[in-house]
Amino acid sequence: MSRFGRDRRLLKTDEFSSVFNFRCSVRGEFLQVLGKRNDLSQARLGIVVSKKLAKQAVRRNTMKRLVRETFRLNDGELAGLDVIVWPRQAFGHEEAAVVRAEMLELFRRIRRKCRASSSP
Repeated sequence: MSRFGRDRRLLKTDEFSSVFNFRCSVRGEFLQVLGKRNDLSQARLGIVVSKKLAKQAVRRNTMKRLVRETFRLNDGELAGLDVIVWPRQAFGHEEAAVVRAEMLELFRRIRRKCRASSSP
């Protein structure tokens, strides 16, 4: 079982900014996923959930937990990418299956799009 350690997270403002500035993005009903190639053998994840979207901390944490767990179980297909997941619509346990399926599809699309756009 793989853990979600610090080496698999985007931690610094500069790391987040470089992904936001690269502008490689795909969007679904619940989520927007931004990506950028990194020079590592593994994928790294950043999550942005605003208070405007989900006022209660427990709701924001539930959303982040679902995103982290889905990423952790499927990060092999994103190796070499920095990814930011940005919820565009609040969701909870009720929509978990739909959000997971959307996230996996967005991961496939962002992998293709970022690798194509970063090639010379």
